[in-house]
Amino acid sequence: MPKMKTHKGTAKRFRVTGSGKIMRGKAYKSHILAKKSQKRKRNFRKETEVSSADNKTIARNLGRR
Repeated sequence: MPKMKTHKGTAKRFRVTGSGKIMRGKAYKSHILAKKSQKRKRNFRKETEVSSADNKTIARNLGRR
């Protein structure tokens, strides 16, 4: 059976932690920032874990499992 290929668009957007969680960046941080509070903009910098509903699809695109 051939090897699984990594989906390069997915690879640029997500990363896998040492414990196996898939992390993603947050949305809404690129423009129209004047009306957003400093606290809200600061929280956009942090990564969050991918939802359980999307986990399987993203893992497959990353060439895992």
